[in-house]
Amino acid sequence: YYDSESSSLDFDGLIRDFNEIPEGTACLLHACAHNPTGMDPTLEQWKQISELMKKRNLLPFFDCAYQGFASGDASTDAASVRMFVEDGHMMGMVQSFSKNFGLYGHRVGALSVVGGDPDEAKRVVSQMKMVIRPMYSNPPRHGARLVSTILSDAQLTQDFVEQCKGMADRIHSMRGLLRSSLETAGSTHNWEHITNQIGMFAYSGLSKDQVMEMRERHHVYCTADGRISMAGVTSGNAEYIANAIHDVSK
Repeated sequence: YYDSESSSLDFDGLIRDFNEIPEGTACLLHACAHNPTGMDPTLEQWKQISELMKKRNLLPFFDCAYQGFASGDASTDAASVRMFVEDGHMMGMVQSFSKNFGLYGHRVGALSVVGGDPDEAKRVVSQMKMVIRPMYSNPPRHGARLVSTILSDAQLTQDFVEQCKGMADRIHSMRGLLRSSLETAGSTHNWEHITNQIGMFAYSGLSKDQVMEMRERHHVYCTADGRISMAGVTSGNAEYIANAIHDVSK
């Protein structure tokens, strides 16, 4: 999926894998703001993926955890999912409202399945209940009711969309600031991928050794694969982070 050499989407490799896996395989897709790489297919590439999966009878299963945090617009971020539904896929999707509604501790989400007809939908729900009943039976309602209340009210929904855009715009601006700070620090590496990526995370390209060195020398923390949480980058610390990255990567 990801070409670490060019810090970009390995679309040819992705299509090759879809062509080689067995027919009927369930395939996990990130609807937007791919975690951890931040590299999303374009709508044209999504169309190619949809047509190939339909041709090879592959089952799309979308993970939608950052809706509203990619483009800043929840509707735009669901474009890939709507495309697959319109293309006639039988498919599933899991949504998380933990991040975009600020309800991380509540673990609020939804599982949706598109079936061929009402009878198939009933059978799917029956199978779901067989799994859910012995697993958790009745989950806490509080977080789910908060989300339901907001999305059932037009004004509250608009407030949510606008506030989500505010967060997405801030993250986007921090990408630009981090990249410019790296360039100002004197780094000769190409940091275009920082601003080309989208969503909450930036796949920095740092090696595990560089990440560990940055922890020890500068107390800047990210995952061992170099994934940076852009939500933790601010106008007050971007320069420090950039200097730390430059120090371990020059």
